[in-house]
Amino acid sequence: MTTTYPFSAIVGMDGLRLALLLNAVSPAVGGVLVRGEKGTAKSTAVRAIAALLPEVDVVAGCRFSCDPAAPDPSCPDGPHEPGTGEARPARMVELPVGASEDRLVGALDIERALSDGVKAFEPGLLADAHRGVLYVDEVNLLHDHLIDLLLDAAAMGASYVEREGVSVRHAARFLLVGTMNPEEGELRPQLLDRFGLTVEVAASRDTGERVEVVRRRLAYDENPEGFAARWAADEEALRERIAAARALLPRVGLGDRALRQIAAVCAGFEVDGMRADIVTARTATALAAWAGRTDVRTEDVRGAALLSLPHRRRRAPFDAPGLDEDKLDEILRRFEEDDPEPDPDPGPEGPGDGPDGSGGPDDTGGGPQEGTGDGAREQTPPTAPEPSVPDQRGGEHEAAEREDGSARADRDGGAADPGEGDGGTGGAGGERAAVGAAEPFRTRRLDVPGLGEGAAGRRSRARSAHGRTTGARRPRGTLSALHLTATVRAAAPHQRARGRSGPGLLVRRDDLREAVREGREGNLVLFVVDASGSMAARKRMSAIKGAVLSLLLDAYQRRDKVGLITFRGADAELALPPTSSVDAAAVRLERLPTGGRTPLAAGLLKAREVLRVERLRDPARRPLLVVVTDGRATEARRSGGPAPVERAGRAARMLAGDGVASVVVDCESGPVRLGLAGALAGELRGTRVTLDELRADSVTALVRDVRNVSNPRRAA
Repeated sequence: MTTTYPFSAIVGMDGLRLALLLNAVSPAVGGVLVRGEKGTAKSTAVRAIAALLPEVDVVAGCRFSCDPAAPDPSCPDGPHEPGTGEARPARMVELPVGASEDRLVGALDIERALSDGVKAFEPGLLADAHRGVLYVDEVNLLHDHLIDLLLDAAAMGASYVEREGVSVRHAARFLLVGTMNPEEGELRPQLLDRFGLTVEVAASRDTGERVEVVRRRLAYDENPEGFAARWAADEEALRERIAAARALLPRVGLGDRALRQIAAVCAGFEVDGMRADIVTARTATALAAWAGRTDVRTEDVRGAALLSLPHRRRRAPFDAPGLDEDKLDEILRRFEEDDPEPDPDPGPEGPGDGPDGSGGPDDTGGGPQEGTGDGAREQTPPTAPEPSVPDQRGGEHEAAEREDGSARADRDGGAADPGEGDGGTGGAGGERAAVGAAEPFRTRRLDVPGLGEGAAGRRSRARSAHGRTTGARRPRGTLSALHLTATVRAAAPHQRARGRSGPGLLVRRDDLREAVREGREGNLVLFVVDASGSMAARKRMSAIKGAVLSLLLDAYQRRDKVGLITFRGADAELALPPTSSVDAAAVRLERLPTGGRTPLAAGLLKAREVLRVERLRDPARRPLLVVVTDGRATEARRSGGPAPVERAGRAARMLAGDGVASVVVDCESGPVRLGLAGALAGELRGTRVTLDELRADSVTALVRDVRNVSNPRRAA
């Protein structure tokens, strides 16, 4: 059995440790979403907290972890008589990103259900996680249908397995903990709201902390058992403090004044719904219990808001979750002025409280540290996560704010861009500062023609496990979606030969048929954006960026992968390799400078190379090429070589020959138009769309299916 890294040995990350500890004190808080860059010990911290959770009493032999004091009357292993059970550690169940639906919710033996009328049910991960922790690493990469099942189970506290009229229900109440790297894509808002708390983590920039992290990790890898033994006393102290806080929790009073504070804060940040108020109230109560107090104070409300509201506040598309602490303090200050708090009577110190009321000695960050030479144990002053959580956004967030400020300065007072002339050579002298994007809008859907078999999404037609039923076939592997009518038709002719005498239908495995369903898939949307001087007029480029940003938002909602290629000056650049993070694409687009010549052919050839590589990596995901340009092609002509327009035409025909579905967003403006973007669309055998036609509310009809001249067998 692998020895878990001790929770108390984790260096720094006060916000993350506090959020996990509060959920250990009060599971009703609703779980934690941990957002952060790779390599920041997110998974280590989550696995470590599970070892600190108190044991649970379960009915002996029950696969669904029923509580012996109040067994589930609908338990598939029941009925259970109330009585004594057995104690076992709380489980931490990990849900792999590539898990199947049956692995998550459990599998029903359809053959036995039809022939014998027996509910032969094999529990899934939701049953294993009941009364424990369900941990999803890379939760933002989880398939949509699994997310839907998680949402249902988290909302109802139960899991339902339905197969053609045969159903099984069991309790599924668990602490949901997810980790994610925002660079790989964001979560759907519905799932985001299901996490009670969220924290941002980043690697420390302090040299001393980084040295200590490496020292402890190397010591753990060298001797996990010995390392854990050196931290055993600190781990036990944490367990005792969690148990004390749990015992104190029912006595913590959430007064009317604290409730009004919470309501004022949630209303001030314009959060959606009422879940934010409820979660903030539960978190503030847990903070008070963790500090050993029976009353909720302003600092508890502030700390709870910093953990429960960042992912719930209303924000513009592609804005990262976060909370303005100055605004939070201003809301609380105004509340204090309107409703001043009387001086509280000094109460007795709770478990872990120091004389200064700061929470006393900490059991989470201190304790033994590894020596530098002989492994001698040193005692360092421990530090506890404070109820008032520090800014969790880190230096990178501040740097992003500074960059945003610079971008605003460029938009408001920067030098004017040149006109639409194509002067300049693409050097430093031809480059102009980036301009901001116009307000995004809702776009019409652009589809890839044919029927695909890619990852589940919301764009193009595809064969999938979910959607409308279009036919039946023999099962390929484990049967998951029974086609009842086809199964009955297959079994009916053999009933006499099988000796059927009663009313039941005799079904053999060869009779089973699974449903063939058609849903939608996510595609690879590769943007090729013209950033040359001909596109550089300030208002024009702002409108173009707004259109691309709108398409990015549409790609996010349809669960696509996206990539971004820009071309200007003398060459094309892969600004963003294909990724699930449309946020990253939006950031690259915002910073995109313009100027120089228009190497259109280079942009198309770069797109062809990127698509070739992606086809090898993920052959089932079909691409959609979106070229944003006015169609002009101007570049330094090679001696004796073809003209730029001719080179661009050749590159476009090569893409068309590869069977790539394409859309050309025509950015040409002005009274005199050359129609070059339309000609490019013809060479690509794709569709030309103007900026106005992209809008979903446009009067002009937009052809939804992109014309594609591809191999007929591949299109089918």
